[in-house]
Amino acid sequence: MKHFYVYIMTNRSGTLYAGVTNDLERRISEHKTGIVEGFTKRHKIDRLFYAEETTDVIAAISGEKRIKRWIRSKKLDLIKAVNPNLEDLSLAWGLKANKDPSLRSG
Repeated sequence: MKHFYVYIMTNRSGTLYAGVTNDLERRISEHKTGIVEGFTKRHKIDRLFYAEETTDVIAAISGEKRIKRWIRSKKLDLIKAVNPNLEDLSLAWGLKANKDPSLRSG
């Protein structure tokens, strides 16, 4: 049975990004390494805060569209309901963010 995921990611600045995929670990790795051009690469989206799994592709796509229409505070409420400490959930997989030395202080 195939699985689909609706997910929310962020960056150091707190920009939120919602997406959908059929391979969460691969997709998050792509975001973290910046290998795919687009919004997430430009904004260095590299932290997974929320993921929801389903076997229904239509439900996954609908979920992503629904979340994208929400205001920021509602997205944060959803995230905090399952991830109150706002931790990068992908760290458990051993994935690391692409470190940009220009962002380091000192």
